[in-house]
Amino acid sequence: MLALACAGQQKTGSGSNAEASSTVEELPNEGGEGGEHAAAPASQFVPVSAEEGFSVKMPGQPQVQRQKVNIPAGEVSTAAYSLQTPEGVIYSVSIADYPEKVVASRPAEAFLNEGRDGLTNQLKGTVSNEQELTLDGYPGKSYTVSSPNGEVRARNYLVGPRLYTMLVLFNPSIGAPGAEEFLGSLQLVNPPPPVQRAGTPAAAADAGTAEDAGTPAAASVTDADAGTPPADAGTAAPAKRRRAK
Repeated sequence: MLALACAGQQKTGSGSNAEASSTVEELPNEGGEGGEHAAAPASQFVPVSAEEGFSVKMPGQPQVQRQKVNIPAGEVSTAAYSLQTPEGVIYSVSIADYPEKVVASRPAEAFLNEGRDGLTNQLKGTVSNEQELTLDGYPGKSYTVSSPNGEVRARNYLVGPRLYTMLVLFNPSIGAPGAEEFLGSLQLVNPPPPVQRAGTPAAAADAGTAEDAGTPAAASVTDADAGTPPADAGTAAPAKRRRAK
C-alpha cells in the first residue's frame, strides 16, 4: 500500500520538530463505476490534471493527499497523486515545494540525489540503471530500485523550487507494461524559471543547512509488497546520460 505521509519523514535540525497538516481527496472517477480507486483496463491510460500545475497519464483516477510541513528554513508543501491497479501495480506522482532560498543554496543534483536516496532507503533496496535526463530543460534523474518489496522504476525532476517524484512499484515477475507510458507523460503547466543559485556563503547561511531543509520523500511506500518475492537487484549499471523524450 502507498502511504502518503511523506512530510512526517521530514528531516529537521537538532531540537526542532516538523509540524505537518494534511488533506486527502478523491478525484472524480470519469467513466463510470468501479469504486474509489478504479483503474482503467490495461493500456487504457487517462489524462490527470493536477491543480498544482502539471498533467500526467495514469490508468484511472488517483487519490490525492496534500501536506504542509514547517521546517527551520520555511514551509514545504507536498501533494501526492497515487493509485493501485487490480494487478497490484502502484503508480504515483508527487511534488515537494521548497522555499526558493533553500533550493538556491544547493546544487540541483543534491535534491535529485536525496529524492533517490530517500526512496531507496525506505524500500531497503538497491539502485540500478541510473541515468541523467531533462524535462523541458529542467534537470532530472531516472533509476530503478530493486528490493524485497518489489521493483520500482522512478524519475525525479527539479523544476524551479519544486521536486517531482514519479514511481511505478510492481512485482518483477509480473511487470508493469504501462510504466513507460506513465513515466514519459509528465507535462508542466506554466512552470517557473530555474532557480538562480548565487553561490555565496551568505546565501547558504540564509537558507540554513541541508539537515535543516531536508528533502521529504514525495511519496512514502510502506508495506508495499504487490505480491512480490525478494528481488535480486544485481549490480548497479554505470550512469548514462540521456534526454527524456
